Amino acid sequence: MTKPLDVARIRRDFPILQRTVRDDRPLVYLDSAATSQKPFQVIDAESDYYRSCNAAVHRGAHQLAEEATDAYEGARAKIAGFVHGRPEDLVFTKNATESLNLVAYAFSNGAAKAQHGDDAIDPRFVIGPGDSIVVTQMEHHANLVPWQEVCAKTGATLRWIGVDDDGRLDLRDLSTIIDESTKVVSVVHQSNLLGTINPVSELMAHARAVGALGIVDACQSIPHMPVDVNELGADLVAWSGHKMLGPTGIGMLWGRPEVLEAMPPFITGGSMIETVFMDHSTYAAPPKRFEAGTPMVAQAVGVAAAVDYLDALGMDAVEAHEHVLTGYALEQLRNVPGVRIIGPQDDHARGSAVSFVVDGLHPHDVGQFLDDHGVAVRVGHHCAWPTCRRFDVPATTRLSTYIYNDTSDIDVAVDGIRAAQKFFGV
Repeated sequence: MTKPLDVARIRRDFPILQRTVRDDRPLVYLDSAATSQKPFQVIDAESDYYRSCNAAVHRGAHQLAEEATDAYEGARAKIAGFVHGRPEDLVFTKNATESLNLVAYAFSNGAAKAQHGDDAIDPRFVIGPGDSIVVTQMEHHANLVPWQEVCAKTGATLRWIGVDDDGRLDLRDLSTIIDESTKVVSVVHQSNLLGTINPVSELMAHARAVGALGIVDACQSIPHMPVDVNELGADLVAWSGHKMLGPTGIGMLWGRPEVLEAMPPFITGGSMIETVFMDHSTYAAPPKRFEAGTPMVAQAVGVAAAVDYLDALGMDAVEAHEHVLTGYALEQLRNVPGVRIIGPQDDHARGSAVSFVVDGLHPHDVGQFLDDHGVAVRVGHHCAWPTCRRFDVPATTRLSTYIYNDTSDIDVAVDGIRAAQKFFGV
């Protein structure tokens, strides 16, 4: 049996949760889908790196450089292990958006080089008119706009899997959306707006069946549930550090070795090369091929500390805790007249991001009122504008929980919504 999280103890590890806001009100932080807060253990790990062994990695012959390199590569191994991957298959980027752009640019670069007669480009990364790229209607802009750009540059066609009225993918016409023309299927694991957990293994199987590369945006899943990248069935998986208790400024891209080996680089320069001549260069093997310039060493060390923290809690316990909170939030919000939840109405295959609208109130007014009462939530389209249009709302208010929240935080938020309705007379 999974041991419940001790939220009171966990909260003591997070210095920011001890502060007050807005007329000395206790902070109730319900915006972890945007970014998580950081425990002392992560803050100290990053700070200790700068105090003890800061140096350029992979290139120095002195002791500090050796220690910095060990810290960096040790972090890579730990983070890869967290998702059951190999360290040599994990690329560090500055965020998940860059991870997804790295992959998208591989297709743009591959198409451009192929047009200029470069027959060394793997055909999997050559795309053009007659080919298609498939996403979903619930994607974050980071997994939509880059593919729009690829299509605009190459002449490929963008297709998408629709969302039904319950906030789940409409898979009825999947065989007509993913077909022999499809070169890429890039989908979100857990929606940052709807909270929906998608059947990505099934979608990746469809991609494999037609020879397409499968890509998963796991930003909202890896911090909140056990994830084995091998079981997802994807060729590439992207996520970020700052949503899983780690620092900002670092993202991850895991890839199958044969895919990374075939993928053209995105950013070029130092550290990612094998040899350089005046008229041409050759590139290092992955993951270095995709890590041009000075890497984010301290941030990698911070994410490794976040992995230690989450491992100590147990990801099964993290998932169980959030499942309870999500069910409780859905129930409490449904009990408020005039509140409409956008997304699945129950906690089946659903994560902790819960978006809603309040009749008669703009989401920004709801968010501002809650902020005045010490409750931090997210308002807006959450970088998922097409999803908002699908549900005919300009924006939503979103509350999202994590390991340091309990049901009392949700009670404060719901009481604030009722108070806002009363204050505005709706």
